[in-house]
Amino acid sequence: MKAALCTSLDGYESLQIIDIEKPVPAADEVLIRVHASALNFADSLITKGKYQVKPPLPFSPGLECAGIIDAIGQNVTTCKTGQRVMAVLDSGGFAQYALAKESDVYPIPDTIDFVTAAAIPVAYGTSHHGLTQKAQLKAGETLVVHGAAGGVGLTAVEIGKHMGATVIATAGGPEKLAICKEHGADHLIDYREGNVREKIKALTNGLGAHVAYDPVGGDLFTETLRSTRQGGRILIIGFASGDIPQIPANIMLVKNISCIGYNWGAYRTLDPDGLRTSFKELMSWIDEGSLKPHVSMTFALDDVQQGFKALLNRTSTGKIVITID
Repeated sequence: MKAALCTSLDGYESLQIIDIEKPVPAADEVLIRVHASALNFADSLITKGKYQVKPPLPFSPGLECAGIIDAIGQNVTTCKTGQRVMAVLDSGGFAQYALAKESDVYPIPDTIDFVTAAAIPVAYGTSHHGLTQKAQLKAGETLVVHGAAGGVGLTAVEIGKHMGATVIATAGGPEKLAICKEHGADHLIDYREGNVREKIKALTNGLGAHVAYDPVGGDLFTETLRSTRQGGRILIIGFASGDIPQIPANIMLVKNISCIGYNWGAYRTLDPDGLRTSFKELMSWIDEGSLKPHVSMTFALDDVQQGFKALLNRTSTGKIVITID
């Protein structure tokens, strides 16, 4: 089978398309014939050895995929061969076949194509579980979403709006903000124009937002901390800016703010049943048309490096998906 392999921790530029042996599932695993696999910022980190999951070399990146089950391990009871599924992976998605744990595999309805399904697990899973369970977002509250046109940000806009929140989206440039508007954002802020803090305060009658969803970090986090209202919650998703902020605890104390660290992937072990419940609700919302996954670019497996460039240059909106023949 063909796979995009990382043979050294030198970044995505060193990925090579190589023919390797088709893997065999362990007792608790399934083997998926991959049709599509979505790109995530974490994939760029894993190719440099800077992600919390560090698979042994050589390995294929790719943390989520969609396809058809080709084979199952002897102890697998909830999956069957020929079933259409999406899956969360530790790695291995950028290949024609990928192994997944039974507990990380979710059936998909015939109404959802593989490219769309591949874009669902990480981004929608993060936003749904994070906003409903960790941030406890309530109808009528104000939600600020940073990086709102990106892979996870756009899902937070959609889900927050579906939950009844007033959504303030921040993104860079009018084209990206237009995508946020299409997916439900009530108010738009171009962070390139500065004064994000003052604009959020102005949109909330000086009170600030109830909840902030931050996959960016850096200066935007500082702006967020100072534009979150008394008793507000900040959900820390990641640091796409490359700058990990240091949180001044005195501001948290004075404003009674909760800064919530959130590593969604850990809940695959911490609370797999909770994630399955989350996905069940998510898939019902998507199937009924309430949420509309946005894939702005697709690349063939042979062009996976071009996909990484688009992701890291921030020229895409929503998700980038690698299609695999």
